[in-house]
Amino acid sequence: MTARLIDGNALSTALRTDLATRTATLKAQGIVPALAVILVGDDPASAVYVRNKIAACEKTGIRSLHFNFAADVAPAEVFAKIAALNADATVHGILVQLPLPKHIDADAVLDAITVEKDVDGFHAQNIGALTQGKPRFIPCTPYGVMKMLASIDAPLKGAEAVIVGRSNIVGKPMALLLLAQGCTVTICHSQTRDLAFHTRRADILIAAIGRPKMITGEMIKPDAIVIDVGINRLPDGKLCGDVDFVSVSEVASAITPVPGGVGPMTITMLLTNTLEAAERCL
Repeated sequence: MTARLIDGNALSTALRTDLATRTATLKAQGIVPALAVILVGDDPASAVYVRNKIAACEKTGIRSLHFNFAADVAPAEVFAKIAALNADATVHGILVQLPLPKHIDADAVLDAITVEKDVDGFHAQNIGALTQGKPRFIPCTPYGVMKMLASIDAPLKGAEAVIVGRSNIVGKPMALLLLAQGCTVTICHSQTRDLAFHTRRADILIAAIGRPKMITGEMIKPDAIVIDVGINRLPDGKLCGDVDFVSVSEVASAITPVPGGVGPMTITMLLTNTLEAAERCL
């Protein structure tokens, strides 16, 4: 058996067509959706992510603003830029690309963004709203995963969902979203004993731990749905996920590829959140 491929590129294309239409409608009413992206330092991966986000904005009709700071920038400069963007009524979303240099408090930076423009969904108030089941903005990667599950009509109510990874960006909000849909959720992490015991119980497995090909076919329940959030670069320069795609695809019923899976959906949901922020200005 070979698992069904959940194509993030194809789903993103369909969703972005709708976003472009909604953007055009807003512009006709005098509102130009705008996303401001702040990049600190010269990390190559971060620079690629920012370029991809800006390109996606342009294709959808969303105005993008890009602010780049040197790696040794004084934190006060970054906070001053965020304050200025918070006060700018023409900017609807603000994103600070992570990770930040160690001398800058990432939590303080994220909480400095006004909750109405926190399109990444990382502000403490937005996470609290998500916990209550009343989200203002859903963190983009988990939001994209939920769209992918919906695209294949994944049966969520009562399903055993196992998440490998407990980050604030993916693991924890992912658990909240799956709980809200009726899943029984287990979160595993680096200190979990006998990881395979948990992953073999999963009807839905979300891998987001940042270790290349860590999840193998023998760790998967037959017919499970496997979502690979990881993206890792191998010594030969090729990209791979946290899942060993070849062995897992022989066991699972559906699987996301890397690249071309969750990555494009993360950017699409960032555009969605930015557009929703602009629509609230009507």
